[in-house]
Amino acid sequence: MIPSDVPLGSPIPRSIPSVIGDSVLDVTELTRLANQFFSALPGSSVAGPEPSLSPQAPALHLPDTDPAGVSTQTDRLSNPVPASLQGFTPSPSSFYFLQELRNAEPQSGVTGLNSDPLHLTPPASPLTPPPVTARSVFPTPSAAPFYFLPEVRSPEPQTGVPGLPSDSIHLASKPSPASQSFDVNLIRRDFPILQERVNGRQLIWFDNAATTQKPQSVINCLSYFYEHENSNIHRAAHELAARATDAYEAARQKVHHFLGASSPNEIVFVRGSTEAINLVAQSWGRQEIQKDDEIVISWLEHHANIVPWQMLCAEKGAKLKVIPVDDDGQILLDEYRKLLGDRTKLVSFSQVSNALGTITPAEIMTQMAHACGAKVLVDGAQAVSHMPVNVQLLDADFYVFSGHKLFAPTGIGVLYGKEALLNSMPPWQGGGNMIQDVTFERTRYHAAPLRFEAGTGNIADAVGLGEAIDYITRIGMENIGAYEHQLVDYATRKMTEIPGLRIIGTAANKASVLSFVLEGYKTEEIGAALNRDGIAVRSGHHCAQPILRRFGLESTVRPSLAFYNTHSEIDAMLASIRKLQSAKGHSQNLS
Repeated sequence: MIPSDVPLGSPIPRSIPSVIGDSVLDVTELTRLANQFFSALPGSSVAGPEPSLSPQAPALHLPDTDPAGVSTQTDRLSNPVPASLQGFTPSPSSFYFLQELRNAEPQSGVTGLNSDPLHLTPPASPLTPPPVTARSVFPTPSAAPFYFLPEVRSPEPQTGVPGLPSDSIHLASKPSPASQSFDVNLIRRDFPILQERVNGRQLIWFDNAATTQKPQSVINCLSYFYEHENSNIHRAAHELAARATDAYEAARQKVHHFLGASSPNEIVFVRGSTEAINLVAQSWGRQEIQKDDEIVISWLEHHANIVPWQMLCAEKGAKLKVIPVDDDGQILLDEYRKLLGDRTKLVSFSQVSNALGTITPAEIMTQMAHACGAKVLVDGAQAVSHMPVNVQLLDADFYVFSGHKLFAPTGIGVLYGKEALLNSMPPWQGGGNMIQDVTFERTRYHAAPLRFEAGTGNIADAVGLGEAIDYITRIGMENIGAYEHQLVDYATRKMTEIPGLRIIGTAANKASVLSFVLEGYKTEEIGAALNRDGIAVRSGHHCAQPILRRFGLESTVRPSLAFYNTHSEIDAMLASIRKLQSAKGHSQNLS
Protein backbone atom coordinates (compact mmCIF):
# COMPACT_ATOMS: atom_id res chain seq x y z
CA MET A 1 0.00 0.00 0.00
CA ILE A 2 1.01 3.61 -0.45
CA PRO A 3 2.30 4.91 2.90
CA SER A 4 -0.25 6.84 4.93
CA ASP A 5 2.13 9.75 5.51
CA VAL A 6 2.27 10.68 1.81
CA PRO A 7 0.12 13.86 1.49
CA LEU A 8 -2.68 13.80 -1.04
CA GLY A 9 -1.69 15.47 -4.26
CA SER A 10 2.05 15.27 -3.49
CA PRO A 11 4.19 14.72 -6.59
CA ILE A 12 5.99 11.41 -6.65
CA PRO A 13 9.75 12.06 -6.92
CA ARG A 14 10.99 10.69 -10.20
CA SER A 15 14.17 9.38 -8.56
CA ILE A 16 12.19 6.84 -6.52
CA PRO A 17 11.90 3.30 -7.91
CA SER A 18 8.63 1.45 -7.57
CA VAL A 19 9.06 -2.20 -6.79
CA ILE A 20 6.37 -4.86 -7.23
CA GLY A 21 7.76 -8.17 -6.10
CA ASP A 22 11.15 -8.40 -7.79
CA SER A 23 10.29 -6.21 -10.77
CA VAL A 24 10.80 -2.50 -11.31
CA LEU A 25 7.94 -0.37 -12.59
CA ASP A 26 8.42 2.41 -15.08
CA VAL A 27 7.84 5.83 -13.50
CA THR A 28 4.95 6.44 -15.88
CA GLU A 29 3.30 3.23 -14.69
CA LEU A 30 3.90 4.22 -11.06
CA THR A 31 2.29 7.59 -11.66
CA ARG A 32 -0.72 5.94 -13.32
CA LEU A 33 -1.23 3.62 -10.38
CA ALA A 34 -0.83 6.45 -7.90
CA ASN A 35 -3.34 8.57 -9.78
CA GLN A 36 -5.78 5.69 -9.70
CA PHE A 37 -5.30 5.43 -5.96
CA PHE A 38 -5.82 9.16 -5.36
CA SER A 39 -8.84 9.33 -7.66
CA ALA A 40 -10.58 6.72 -5.54
CA LEU A 41 -10.32 8.84 -2.40
CA PRO A 42 -13.25 11.09 -1.36
CA GLY A 43 -12.84 14.64 -2.55
CA SER A 44 -9.92 13.82 -4.78
CA SER A 45 -9.61 15.89 -7.93
CA VAL A 46 -7.27 13.46 -9.64
CA ALA A 47 -9.00 11.97 -12.64
CA GLY A 48 -8.68 8.30 -13.43
CA PRO A 49 -10.40 4.95 -13.23
CA GLU A 50 -10.81 2.89 -10.09
CA PRO A 51 -7.78 0.74 -9.33
CA SER A 52 -8.20 -2.86 -10.35
CA LEU A 53 -5.34 -4.73 -8.71
CA SER A 54 -6.20 -8.38 -8.19
CA PRO A 55 -6.25 -9.74 -4.62
CA GLN A 56 -3.24 -11.90 -5.45
CA ALA A 57 -1.12 -8.97 -6.70
CA PRO A 58 1.76 -7.97 -4.44
CA ALA A 59 1.35 -4.74 -2.51
CA LEU A 60 2.92 -1.59 -3.95
CA HIS A 61 5.81 -0.41 -1.78
CA LEU A 62 7.61 2.90 -2.10
CA PRO A 63 11.09 3.03 -0.61
CA ASP A 64 11.70 5.15 2.45
CA THR A 65 12.25 8.79 1.67
CA ASP A 66 13.54 11.71 3.64
CA PRO A 67 11.19 14.65 4.38
CA ALA A 68 12.26 16.37 1.18
CA GLY A 69 11.22 13.38 -0.91
CA VAL A 70 14.63 12.00 -1.84
CA SER A 71 14.95 8.25 -1.80
CA THR A 72 17.36 6.85 0.76
CA GLN A 73 17.64 3.63 -1.20
CA THR A 74 19.64 3.08 -4.35
CA ASP A 75 17.53 4.07 -7.35
CA ARG A 76 17.28 1.21 -9.82
CA LEU A 77 16.21 3.52 -12.61
CA SER A 78 18.57 5.35 -14.94
CA ASN A 79 19.36 8.18 -12.52
CA PRO A 80 20.78 6.68 -9.32
CA VAL A 81 20.73 8.51 -6.03
CA PRO A 82 24.38 9.08 -5.05
CA ALA A 83 25.73 6.53 -2.63
CA SER A 84 26.52 9.32 -0.19
CA LEU A 85 22.78 9.87 0.34
CA GLN A 86 22.04 6.33 1.44
CA GLY A 87 21.35 6.25 5.14
CA PHE A 88 21.80 10.02 5.40
CA THR A 89 20.02 11.79 8.25
CA PRO A 90 19.55 15.47 7.36
CA SER A 91 20.60 18.03 9.92
CA PRO A 92 18.50 21.08 10.79
CA SER A 93 18.61 23.92 8.30
CA SER A 94 21.61 26.21 8.49
CA PHE A 95 19.36 29.12 7.57
CA TYR A 96 17.56 30.88 10.41
CA PHE A 97 14.34 31.13 8.41
CA LEU A 98 14.18 27.46 7.43
CA GLN A 99 13.25 25.13 10.26
CA GLU A 100 12.37 22.06 8.21
CA LEU A 101 14.87 19.40 7.18
CA ARG A 102 16.55 19.44 3.79
CA ASN A 103 18.22 17.09 1.33
CA ALA A 104 21.76 15.90 1.62
CA GLU A 105 24.25 17.19 -0.89
CA PRO A 106 25.43 14.89 -3.69
CA GLN A 107 29.12 15.52 -3.12
CA SER A 108 30.93 12.35 -2.25
CA GLY A 109 32.85 13.67 0.70
CA VAL A 110 34.91 16.60 1.98
CA THR A 111 38.47 15.63 2.69
CA GLY A 112 39.20 15.54 6.39
CA LEU A 113 35.73 14.82 7.81
CA ASN A 114 36.08 13.19 11.20
CA SER A 115 33.75 10.41 10.05
CA ASP A 116 35.79 9.66 6.94
CA PRO A 117 37.09 6.09 7.30
CA LEU A 118 39.71 6.72 4.60
CA HIS A 119 41.81 9.09 6.73
CA LEU A 120 42.79 11.19 3.72
CA THR A 121 43.81 14.30 5.61
CA PRO A 122 47.55 14.68 6.27
CA PRO A 123 48.79 15.48 9.76
CA ALA A 124 48.35 19.10 10.71
CA SER A 125 51.27 21.48 10.26
CA PRO A 126 51.62 25.26 10.55
CA LEU A 127 51.00 25.52 6.80
CA THR A 128 48.30 22.85 6.57
CA PRO A 129 44.72 24.12 6.92
CA PRO A 130 42.71 22.49 9.71
CA PRO A 131 40.61 19.49 8.68
CA VAL A 132 37.11 20.19 7.49
CA THR A 133 34.57 19.14 10.10
CA ALA A 134 30.85 19.52 10.46
CA ARG A 135 31.43 22.82 12.25
CA SER A 136 34.23 24.19 10.08
CA VAL A 137 32.81 24.01 6.56
CA PHE A 138 31.82 27.67 7.01
CA PRO A 139 33.18 30.40 9.25
CA THR A 140 31.54 31.01 12.60
CA PRO A 141 28.43 33.24 12.51
CA SER A 142 30.36 36.42 13.22
CA ALA A 143 32.78 35.73 10.39
CA ALA A 144 30.30 34.34 7.89
CA PRO A 145 30.01 36.41 4.71
CA PHE A 146 26.28 35.63 4.55
CA TYR A 147 23.99 36.92 7.28
CA PHE A 148 21.85 33.81 7.16
CA LEU A 149 24.56 31.15 7.48
CA PRO A 150 25.16 30.54 11.19
CA GLU A 151 26.15 26.91 10.61
CA VAL A 152 26.23 24.31 7.89
CA ARG A 153 25.89 20.61 7.47
CA SER A 154 28.67 18.57 5.93
CA PRO A 155 28.25 16.19 3.02
CA GLU A 156 28.58 12.55 3.88
CA PRO A 157 31.89 11.05 2.77
CA GLN A 158 31.91 8.33 0.15
CA THR A 159 33.84 5.31 1.34
CA GLY A 160 34.53 3.65 -1.98
CA VAL A 161 37.71 4.75 -3.68
CA PRO A 162 37.87 3.61 -7.30
CA GLY A 163 40.96 1.62 -8.07
CA LEU A 164 42.15 1.34 -4.47
CA PRO A 165 41.46 -1.12 -1.64
CA SER A 166 38.92 0.51 0.67
CA ASP A 167 40.25 -1.06 3.86
CA SER A 168 43.83 0.19 3.72
CA ILE A 169 43.88 3.71 2.34
CA HIS A 170 45.93 6.40 4.06
CA LEU A 171 46.95 8.24 0.92
CA ALA A 172 47.63 11.75 2.11
CA SER A 173 49.64 10.91 5.19
CA LYS A 174 51.42 7.79 3.89
CA PRO A 175 51.26 7.27 0.13
CA SER A 176 51.49 3.68 -1.04
CA PRO A 177 53.66 2.77 -4.03
CA ALA A 178 51.66 3.26 -7.20
CA SER A 179 52.34 -0.30 -8.28
CA GLN A 180 50.67 -1.62 -5.12
CA SER A 181 47.73 0.76 -4.69
CA PHE A 182 46.94 2.22 -8.10
CA ASP A 183 44.75 0.09 -10.37
CA VAL A 184 44.31 2.06 -13.59
CA ASN A 185 41.84 -0.46 -15.01
CA LEU A 186 39.45 0.13 -12.14
CA ILE A 187 39.87 3.88 -12.39
CA ARG A 188 39.14 3.84 -16.11
CA ARG A 189 35.68 2.47 -15.37
CA ASP A 190 34.83 5.81 -13.74
CA PHE A 191 35.29 7.68 -17.04
CA PRO A 192 32.46 6.70 -19.40
CA ILE A 193 33.85 8.56 -22.40
CA LEU A 194 36.84 6.22 -22.48
CA GLN A 195 34.47 3.60 -23.87
CA GLU A 196 33.70 5.84 -26.86
CA ARG A 197 34.70 4.53 -30.29
CA VAL A 198 36.33 6.72 -32.94
CA ASN A 199 36.71 5.40 -36.47
CA GLY A 200 35.90 1.94 -35.21
CA ARG A 201 38.60 2.04 -32.52
CA GLN A 202 38.25 2.55 -28.80
CA LEU A 203 39.13 6.13 -27.94
CA ILE A 204 42.62 6.85 -26.65
CA TRP A 205 42.51 10.31 -25.06
CA PHE A 206 45.96 11.91 -25.22
CA ASP A 207 44.73 15.53 -25.30
CA ASN A 208 44.63 16.06 -21.55
CA ALA A 209 46.63 19.30 -21.61
CA ALA A 210 43.75 20.79 -23.62
CA THR A 211 41.04 19.36 -21.37
CA THR A 212 40.58 16.34 -19.17
CA GLN A 213 37.70 13.86 -19.21
CA LYS A 214 35.17 13.74 -16.41
CA PRO A 215 34.50 10.90 -13.95
CA GLN A 216 30.97 9.63 -13.54
CA SER A 217 30.77 11.14 -10.06
CA VAL A 218 31.21 14.64 -11.52
CA ILE A 219 28.64 13.95 -14.22
CA ASN A 220 26.19 12.67 -11.60
CA CYS A 221 26.91 15.66 -9.38
CA LEU A 222 25.91 18.11 -12.12
CA SER A 223 22.76 16.16 -12.86
CA TYR A 224 21.84 16.01 -9.18
CA PHE A 225 22.39 19.73 -8.72
CA TYR A 226 20.06 20.64 -11.57
CA GLU A 227 17.46 18.10 -10.43
CA HIS A 228 17.42 18.97 -6.72
CA GLU A 229 19.33 22.17 -5.88
CA ASN A 230 19.21 24.58 -8.82
CA SER A 231 18.73 28.14 -7.61
CA ASN A 232 20.52 31.44 -7.43
CA ILE A 233 22.53 31.80 -4.27
CA HIS A 234 23.27 33.82 -1.15
CA ARG A 235 20.12 35.91 -0.59
CA ALA A 236 16.86 34.21 -1.56
CA ALA A 237 14.74 33.12 1.42
CA HIS A 238 13.76 29.67 0.22
CA GLU A 239 14.94 26.09 0.47
CA LEU A 240 16.58 25.65 -2.93
CA ALA A 241 18.60 28.82 -2.43
CA ALA A 242 19.82 27.35 0.84
CA ARG A 243 20.85 24.10 -0.81
CA ALA A 244 22.54 25.82 -3.75
CA THR A 245 24.40 28.26 -1.51
CA ASP A 246 25.65 25.47 0.73
CA ALA A 247 26.83 23.46 -2.28
CA TYR A 248 28.58 26.47 -3.87
CA GLU A 249 30.33 27.58 -0.69
CA ALA A 250 31.27 23.98 0.18
CA ALA A 251 33.02 23.87 -3.21
CA ARG A 252 34.96 26.99 -2.27
CA GLN A 253 36.01 25.29 0.94
CA LYS A 254 37.23 22.27 -0.99
CA VAL A 255 39.37 24.45 -3.27
CA HIS A 256 40.69 26.27 -0.20
CA HIS A 257 41.94 23.00 1.32
CA PHE A 258 43.08 21.57 -2.02
CA LEU A 259 45.40 24.55 -2.58
CA GLY A 260 46.47 24.83 1.05
CA ALA A 261 45.19 28.40 1.26
CA SER A 262 44.84 30.04 4.66
CA SER A 263 41.19 31.04 4.19
CA PRO A 264 38.27 30.38 1.84
CA ASN A 265 38.12 34.15 1.42
CA GLU A 266 41.23 33.78 -0.74
CA ILE A 267 39.36 31.68 -3.34
CA VAL A 268 37.61 33.57 -6.15
CA PHE A 269 35.55 31.63 -8.69
CA VAL A 270 36.10 32.71 -12.30
CA ARG A 271 35.61 31.11 -15.72
CA GLY A 272 39.16 29.78 -15.95
CA SER A 273 42.85 30.65 -15.83
CA THR A 274 42.52 33.19 -18.64
CA GLU A 275 39.85 35.17 -16.82
CA ALA A 276 41.79 34.94 -13.55
CA ILE A 277 44.91 36.45 -15.13
CA ASN A 278 42.87 39.17 -16.79
CA LEU A 279 41.20 39.94 -13.46
CA VAL A 280 44.59 40.52 -11.83
CA ALA A 281 45.77 42.62 -14.78
CA GLN A 282 42.65 44.79 -14.85
CA SER A 283 42.28 45.18 -11.08
CA TRP A 284 45.67 44.97 -9.37
CA GLY A 285 47.61 45.87 -12.51
CA ARG A 286 45.71 49.04 -13.38
CA GLN A 287 45.99 50.20 -9.78
CA GLU A 288 49.66 49.37 -9.22
CA ILE A 289 51.54 49.48 -12.55
CA GLN A 290 52.90 52.86 -13.58
CA LYS A 291 54.97 54.23 -16.46
CA ASP A 292 58.39 52.55 -16.79
CA ASP A 293 57.50 49.79 -14.31
CA GLU A 294 58.49 46.29 -15.38
CA ILE A 295 56.59 43.02 -15.64
CA VAL A 296 58.60 39.81 -16.05
CA ILE A 297 57.27 36.65 -17.74
CA SER A 298 59.03 33.65 -19.33
CA TRP A 299 59.45 32.17 -22.80
CA LEU A 300 57.35 29.21 -21.68
CA GLU A 301 54.09 31.10 -21.31
CA HIS A 302 50.67 30.35 -22.76
CA HIS A 303 49.22 33.30 -24.67
CA ALA A 304 46.86 33.90 -21.73
CA ASN A 305 49.89 34.82 -19.61
CA ILE A 306 51.40 37.07 -22.28
CA VAL A 307 48.63 39.08 -23.93
CA PRO A 308 47.01 40.61 -20.78
CA TRP A 309 50.40 41.93 -19.67
CA GLN A 310 51.18 43.29 -23.13
CA MET A 311 47.86 45.14 -23.07
CA LEU A 312 48.55 46.53 -19.60
CA CYS A 313 52.07 47.63 -20.54
CA ALA A 314 50.76 49.39 -23.65
CA GLU A 315 48.15 51.21 -21.57
CA LYS A 316 50.49 52.21 -18.73
CA GLY A 317 53.78 52.70 -20.58
CA ALA A 318 55.38 49.82 -18.67
CA LYS A 319 57.93 47.32 -19.98
CA LEU A 320 57.55 43.58 -20.52
CA LYS A 321 60.67 41.47 -19.97
CA VAL A 322 61.06 37.78 -20.84
CA ILE A 323 63.09 35.09 -19.04
CA PRO A 324 65.00 32.93 -21.57
CA VAL A 325 65.15 29.12 -21.52
CA ASP A 326 67.86 26.67 -22.51
CA ASP A 327 67.76 24.08 -25.30
CA ASP A 328 65.94 21.63 -23.02
CA GLY A 329 63.20 24.16 -22.27
CA GLN A 330 64.37 24.97 -18.72
CA ILE A 331 64.33 28.40 -17.10
CA LEU A 332 67.76 30.05 -16.98
CA LEU A 333 67.79 31.28 -13.39
CA ASP A 334 70.96 33.36 -13.81
CA GLU A 335 69.34 35.27 -16.67
CA TYR A 336 66.15 35.62 -14.65
CA ARG A 337 68.12 37.19 -11.81
CA LYS A 338 69.52 39.81 -14.18
CA LEU A 339 65.99 40.91 -15.17
CA LEU A 340 64.91 41.68 -11.61
CA GLY A 341 65.35 45.17 -10.22
CA ASP A 342 63.79 48.11 -8.44
CA ARG A 343 61.30 48.67 -11.27
CA THR A 344 60.06 45.06 -11.26
CA LYS A 345 56.49 45.09 -10.00
CA LEU A 346 55.23 41.66 -11.08
CA VAL A 347 56.63 38.28 -12.12
CA SER A 348 54.11 35.97 -13.81
CA PHE A 349 55.02 32.46 -14.97
CA SER A 350 53.65 28.95 -15.51
CA GLN A 351 54.33 26.23 -13.00
CA VAL A 352 54.17 23.69 -15.85
CA SER A 353 54.55 24.53 -19.54
CA ASN A 354 51.53 23.50 -21.58
CA ALA A 355 53.67 23.10 -24.73
CA LEU A 356 56.75 21.32 -23.35
CA GLY A 357 55.75 19.92 -19.96
CA THR A 358 58.66 21.69 -18.24
CA ILE A 359 58.16 22.06 -14.47
CA THR A 360 59.58 25.42 -13.45
CA PRO A 361 61.41 26.05 -10.14
CA ALA A 362 58.42 27.99 -8.85
CA GLU A 363 59.44 28.33 -5.21
CA ILE A 364 62.90 29.64 -6.06
CA MET A 365 61.53 32.03 -8.67
CA THR A 366 58.97 33.35 -6.20
CA GLN A 367 61.62 33.93 -3.53
CA MET A 368 63.81 35.81 -6.01
CA ALA A 369 60.91 38.03 -7.07
CA HIS A 370 59.90 38.81 -3.50
CA ALA A 371 63.51 39.72 -2.68
CA CYS A 372 63.21 42.70 -5.00
CA GLY A 373 59.72 43.64 -3.79
CA ALA A 374 57.73 42.25 -6.74
CA LYS A 375 54.44 40.38 -6.58
CA VAL A 376 54.18 36.90 -8.11
CA LEU A 377 51.43 35.23 -10.13
CA VAL A 378 51.78 31.50 -10.83
CA ASP A 379 49.76 29.93 -13.64
CA GLY A 380 48.89 26.47 -12.33
CA ALA A 381 46.57 25.39 -15.15
CA GLN A 382 48.85 22.50 -16.15
CA ALA A 383 50.10 21.75 -12.65
CA VAL A 384 47.07 21.04 -10.46
CA SER A 385 46.18 17.73 -12.12
CA HIS A 386 49.71 16.32 -11.84
CA MET A 387 51.23 17.40 -8.52
CA PRO A 388 50.30 18.56 -5.01
CA VAL A 389 50.07 22.34 -4.68
CA ASN A 390 50.38 24.34 -1.47
CA VAL A 391 50.13 28.06 -2.11
CA GLN A 392 51.37 28.94 1.37
CA LEU A 393 54.57 26.95 0.89
CA LEU A 394 54.90 28.38 -2.60
CA ASP A 395 54.20 31.87 -1.20
CA ALA A 396 52.74 33.08 -4.50
CA ASP A 397 50.66 36.24 -4.24
CA PHE A 398 48.28 34.91 -6.91
CA TYR A 399 47.67 31.39 -8.21
CA VAL A 400 45.28 30.47 -11.03
CA PHE A 401 43.90 27.28 -12.56
CA SER A 402 41.03 26.03 -14.74
CA GLY A 403 38.60 23.38 -13.54
CA HIS A 404 38.41 21.57 -16.86
CA LYS A 405 42.12 20.71 -16.61
CA LEU A 406 41.30 19.05 -13.27
CA PHE A 407 38.58 16.60 -14.40
CA ALA A 408 35.89 19.20 -13.62
CA PRO A 409 33.46 20.95 -15.99
CA THR A 410 34.44 23.70 -18.39
CA GLY A 411 33.62 27.31 -17.59
CA ILE A 412 34.81 27.27 -13.97
CA GLY A 413 38.20 28.25 -12.63
CA VAL A 414 39.92 29.72 -9.60
CA LEU A 415 41.93 32.78 -8.68
CA TYR A 416 43.75 32.40 -5.39
CA GLY A 417 45.07 35.61 -3.89
CA LYS A 418 46.41 36.50 -0.47
CA GLU A 419 43.44 37.90 1.41
CA ALA A 420 44.88 41.30 2.30
CA LEU A 421 46.06 41.75 -1.27
CA LEU A 422 42.65 40.87 -2.72
CA ASN A 423 40.94 43.32 -0.36
CA SER A 424 43.30 46.08 -1.47
CA MET A 425 42.24 45.62 -5.11
CA PRO A 426 39.26 47.35 -6.73
CA PRO A 427 36.51 45.25 -8.31
CA TRP A 428 36.96 44.75 -12.01
CA GLN A 429 33.27 44.24 -12.78
CA GLY A 430 30.18 45.73 -11.19
CA GLY A 431 26.78 44.23 -10.57
CA GLY A 432 24.80 42.18 -8.11
CA ASN A 433 26.21 39.85 -5.47
CA MET A 434 29.39 41.87 -4.90
CA ILE A 435 27.89 44.91 -3.18
CA GLN A 436 27.01 45.80 0.41
CA ASP A 437 25.07 48.95 -0.41
CA VAL A 438 24.27 51.01 -3.50
CA THR A 439 23.02 54.57 -3.75
CA PHE A 440 23.18 56.91 -6.72
CA GLU A 441 26.04 58.67 -5.01
CA ARG A 442 28.28 55.76 -4.05
CA THR A 443 28.64 51.98 -3.73
CA ARG A 444 30.16 49.91 -0.94
CA TYR A 445 31.61 46.55 -1.95
CA HIS A 446 31.93 43.26 -0.16
CA ALA A 447 35.34 42.05 0.89
CA ALA A 448 36.97 39.24 -1.08
CA PRO A 449 35.99 36.91 -2.56
CA LEU A 450 32.54 38.30 -3.35
CA ARG A 451 33.87 41.68 -4.53
CA PHE A 452 35.19 39.83 -7.61
CA GLU A 453 32.12 37.67 -8.27
CA ALA A 454 29.66 40.12 -9.82
CA GLY A 455 26.39 38.69 -11.10
CA THR A 456 25.23 35.10 -11.12
CA GLY A 457 28.23 32.82 -11.03
CA ASN A 458 28.69 29.40 -12.59
CA ILE A 459 27.11 27.71 -9.60
CA ALA A 460 26.62 24.18 -10.89
CA ASP A 461 30.09 23.89 -12.38
CA ALA A 462 31.66 25.20 -9.16
CA VAL A 463 29.90 22.35 -7.37
CA GLY A 464 31.24 20.01 -10.07
CA LEU A 465 34.75 21.32 -9.41
CA GLY A 466 34.33 20.47 -5.74
CA GLU A 467 33.31 16.93 -6.67
CA ALA A 468 36.32 16.57 -8.99
CA ILE A 469 38.59 17.63 -6.13
CA ASP A 470 36.95 15.03 -3.90
CA TYR A 471 37.55 12.38 -6.55
CA ILE A 472 41.26 12.97 -7.10
CA THR A 473 41.83 13.50 -3.38
CA ARG A 474 40.42 10.05 -2.67
CA ILE A 475 42.85 8.54 -5.17
CA GLY A 476 45.74 10.63 -3.87
CA MET A 477 47.81 13.15 -5.78
CA GLU A 478 50.97 11.32 -4.75
CA ASN A 479 49.67 8.15 -6.38
CA ILE A 480 48.65 10.06 -9.48
CA GLY A 481 52.05 11.71 -9.77
CA ALA A 482 53.96 8.46 -9.30
CA TYR A 483 51.92 6.62 -11.91
CA GLU A 484 52.12 9.42 -14.46
CA HIS A 485 55.88 9.62 -13.95
CA GLN A 486 56.09 5.97 -15.01
CA LEU A 487 54.01 6.73 -18.12
CA VAL A 488 56.15 9.71 -19.13
CA ASP A 489 59.41 7.83 -18.65
CA TYR A 490 58.12 4.87 -20.65
CA ALA A 491 56.76 7.00 -23.51
CA THR A 492 59.91 9.14 -23.68
CA ARG A 493 62.18 6.12 -23.85
CA LYS A 494 60.12 4.45 -26.58
CA MET A 495 59.71 7.64 -28.64
CA THR A 496 63.45 8.23 -28.77
CA GLU A 497 63.80 4.84 -30.50
CA ILE A 498 61.78 5.95 -33.54
CA PRO A 499 64.00 7.28 -36.36
CA GLY A 500 63.20 10.82 -37.42
CA LEU A 501 61.19 11.62 -34.27
CA ARG A 502 62.37 14.63 -32.26
CA ILE A 503 60.97 15.37 -28.80
CA ILE A 504 60.60 19.11 -28.12
CA GLY A 505 61.21 19.91 -24.47
CA THR A 506 63.62 17.56 -22.75
CA ALA A 507 63.84 19.12 -19.29
CA ALA A 508 64.89 16.77 -16.52
CA ASN A 509 61.80 17.73 -14.53
CA LYS A 510 58.67 17.32 -16.67
CA ALA A 511 54.97 16.73 -16.30
CA SER A 512 52.87 14.63 -18.67
CA VAL A 513 53.42 16.48 -21.97
CA LEU A 514 55.32 14.92 -24.89
CA SER A 515 55.59 17.38 -27.78
CA PHE A 516 57.30 16.04 -30.89
CA VAL A 517 57.81 16.43 -34.63
CA LEU A 518 58.41 13.65 -37.17
CA GLU A 519 60.72 14.12 -40.12
CA GLY A 520 58.91 14.28 -43.43
CA TYR A 521 55.47 15.01 -41.99
CA LYS A 522 53.46 18.10 -41.14
CA THR A 523 52.08 18.02 -37.62
CA GLU A 524 48.50 18.12 -38.88
CA GLU A 525 49.20 15.02 -40.98
CA ILE A 526 50.36 13.15 -37.92
CA GLY A 527 47.36 14.29 -35.93
CA ALA A 528 44.99 13.15 -38.68
CA ALA A 529 46.71 9.76 -38.97
CA LEU A 530 46.49 9.18 -35.22
CA ASN A 531 42.84 10.20 -35.25
CA ARG A 532 42.13 7.53 -37.86
CA ASP A 533 43.38 5.05 -35.28
CA GLY A 534 41.15 6.53 -32.57
CA ILE A 535 43.98 8.42 -30.86
CA ALA A 536 43.28 12.04 -29.84
CA VAL A 537 46.31 14.35 -29.71
CA ARG A 538 46.78 18.09 -30.24
CA SER A 539 48.67 19.35 -33.27
CA GLY A 540 49.39 23.06 -33.64
CA HIS A 541 51.03 25.84 -31.68
CA HIS A 542 49.12 25.14 -28.44
CA CYS A 543 48.59 28.88 -27.79
CA ALA A 544 52.30 29.08 -27.02
CA GLN A 545 53.89 30.35 -30.23
CA PRO A 546 56.92 32.11 -28.66
CA ILE A 547 58.29 28.97 -27.02
CA LEU A 548 57.86 26.86 -30.16
CA ARG A 549 59.62 29.52 -32.21
CA ARG A 550 62.44 29.38 -29.68
CA PHE A 551 62.99 25.86 -31.10
CA GLY A 552 62.54 26.96 -34.71
CA LEU A 553 59.04 25.53 -35.04
CA GLU A 554 55.53 26.77 -35.70
CA SER A 555 53.75 23.65 -34.41
CA THR A 556 54.25 20.28 -32.77
CA VAL A 557 52.23 17.14 -32.11
CA ARG A 558 51.40 17.07 -28.41
CA PRO A 559 50.29 13.87 -26.70
CA SER A 560 49.51 14.71 -23.07
CA LEU A 561 48.77 12.10 -20.43
CA ALA A 562 46.54 11.66 -17.40
CA PHE A 563 46.24 9.03 -14.70
CA TYR A 564 43.59 7.08 -16.63
CA ASN A 565 45.96 6.47 -19.56
CA THR A 566 47.90 3.21 -19.88
CA HIS A 567 51.14 1.79 -21.21
CA SER A 568 49.20 -0.15 -23.83
CA GLU A 569 47.67 3.09 -25.12
CA ILE A 570 51.16 4.52 -25.46
CA ASP A 571 52.16 1.41 -27.39
CA ALA A 572 49.20 1.92 -29.74
CA MET A 573 50.26 5.50 -30.43
CA LEU A 574 53.86 4.46 -31.05
CA ALA A 575 52.70 1.76 -33.47
CA SER A 576 50.75 4.36 -35.44
CA ILE A 577 53.77 6.66 -35.56
CA ARG A 578 56.01 3.81 -36.72
CA LYS A 579 53.56 3.07 -39.53
CA LEU A 580 53.92 6.67 -40.69
CA GLN A 581 57.69 6.54 -40.42
CA SER A 582 57.85 3.27 -42.33
CA ALA A 583 55.52 4.56 -45.03
CA LYS A 584 57.64 7.64 -45.58
CA GLY A 585 60.81 5.57 -45.75
CA HIS A 586 59.20 3.19 -48.26
CA SER A 587 58.05 6.03 -50.54
CA GLN A 588 61.52 7.59 -50.43
CA ASN A 589 63.09 4.27 -51.43
CA LEU A 590 60.69 4.00 -54.36
CA SER A 591 61.66 7.46 -55.57
